[in-house]
Amino acid sequence: MRIAVAGLGTTGSLLARQLRGAHVDQVRLFDADEERIGPVEGALDRGLEVVTGPPDPSDPADVTVLATPAGTHMEPAEAMLAAGSHVVSISDDPDEVGLLLGLDGLARRHDRAMVVGAGFCPGLSDVLIRYAAQQLDVVETINVSSAGTGGPACARQHHRALKLPGQDWRDGGWVLRRGGSGRDLAWFPDPIGARDCYRAALASPILLQREFPDAQRISARVAATRRDRFTSKLPMLRPPHRDGGPGAVRVEVRGRVGVAVETLVYGVMDHPSVAAATVAAVSAIAAGRGEAPTGANGLASWPHPHELLTELYRRGVKVAMFSGQLAPSAA
Repeated sequence: MRIAVAGLGTTGSLLARQLRGAHVDQVRLFDADEERIGPVEGALDRGLEVVTGPPDPSDPADVTVLATPAGTHMEPAEAMLAAGSHVVSISDDPDEVGLLLGLDGLARRHDRAMVVGAGFCPGLSDVLIRYAAQQLDVVETINVSSAGTGGPACARQHHRALKLPGQDWRDGGWVLRRGGSGRDLAWFPDPIGARDCYRAALASPILLQREFPDAQRISARVAATRRDRFTSKLPMLRPPHRDGGPGAVRVEVRGRVGVAVETLVYGVMDHPSVAAATVAAVSAIAAGRGEAPTGANGLASWPHPHELLTELYRRGVKVAMFSGQLAPSAA
C-alpha cells in the first residue's frame, strides 16, 4: 500500500509516524516548508520506502491524506480522486467540508472513497456518534462538544470559528446562531473536567445531518474562555503554540429503544493533534484496504465503528462512557 501525506505540521507529522508497521510499503511526504520533511523522513526510515514530493496525479498513491491547513484541500482532493486515489481530509472548516462532500459523484464514478473530516472533531466525534446510534432504534438529538486545539493551523481555525455564525439543525431546517453565544457547561473526561462551550462555525452539524436526516436536533459547541470570545473579532495577538496541549471531545446522543428514552454519552481526553493524527492514519489504512464507503462521507457513515474504536484503542486513544436511561414513556 502506498500512502501520500500532504502537510507536515503538528498533526501531519504525527500522522506520518502512525503509518509505520501498518502494512504500508511506501509513504510519500510533502510540505511547502521543505525543512519539515527531514525529521519526519528520518523517523520513518526503518525499512519503509520514503519518497518526497507533492501528490502526483500521473503516479497516484493508493491513498492521499490532506493534512494541510483548512481551505487548501479542495483542488488536490479533486485531482487525486480523478487520478484514482482514495482521499482522506482532516479539514474542519465548514465551508470546505461542504465542498468536499460535493465530490461524492466524482468519487463514486472512480469507485473511490473521499473521507471528509477525519480528525478530532469532526472525526473521532463522528465515530462515537455512529457507535451510539447503533444502540438506538431512533436517534432524536445529537450534541457535540470539544475542547482544545492541535497545531497552529487548528488554533487559527478555532479563532476564526468563534466569530462566525454556527449552524444548528432544528426540526427539519438549519438555524444560524451567533458565534460565541449559547453558553453550555459540558463535562469532559478528567483531567479536562467542566468547560463552558459556545456556538461557532463548526463542521460537525453538516456531516451529522447528512447521516442522520431524521434527527430533530443536531448542535455543536467548542470550549472557549472569555478572552477567546473577546479576541475572536481581532487578529491573533500572538503566534499559536506548536501544540495546543490536552483537549477532549464529548458526544451526547439521545433517542429511543422501544418505548424507552435513552441517552448515551461518550468522551475522549487526549491531545487533539495526537488523536486527529491517529484517526486520519487509521482511516487512510482502512481506505487503502477497501474498507471505506465509496463516495464522499464523514466517519459517521462508516458501518463498523466498533472496529475503528478497537484499532484506535490499540493505538492509545481511549474512550470514556456514561449512559443513563430515563423513565419509559409512551411511543
